[in-house]
Amino acid sequence: MDIGDLLAPEGVVLRGGTSSKRQALHAVAEAAAQVLGMQEGRVFDALLEREALGSTGLGAGVAVPHARLQGLERVTGVFVRLDAPVAFEAVDDRPVDLMFALFAPPKDGAEHLRALAAVSRALRSAELREQLRQARTPDAVRALFVRDDIPATAA
Repeated sequence: MDIGDLLAPEGVVLRGGTSSKRQALHAVAEAAAQVLGMQEGRVFDALLEREALGSTGLGAGVAVPHARLQGLERVTGVFVRLDAPVAFEAVDDRPVDLMFALFAPPKDGAEHLRALAAVSRALRSAELREQLRQARTPDAVRALFVRDDIPATAA
């Protein structure tokens, strides 16, 4: 799976001013609503519903919030980088500043799981995480996900 195909060009946001997990998820919902053409509140509620099942904070400053939304035709992602990390109840208790959110149609189970696995594997790379933190523009961030050598299938 090519992670770059999941990420719309306008789906990368470099953002400051968030001081909580809830505000961080709101930033994700805001970005996703524009990309998906949906109401922000609907996206935010879906993210909160999923987070209620358990934190999507993977550790090392990374979270992969995700939700299923009626009306989508394919899995779509947005990436939000926060200026300052926020507490996210991650597995390692470290705050999160990198969030790659995935949104899938309700019945698209296999593709959604493949996308989650690919993004999670890629973000295990300390080198990629550092490059994402150092990138200065949304285009530079997106380029890191569309390049050919991203470790999307390597463990």
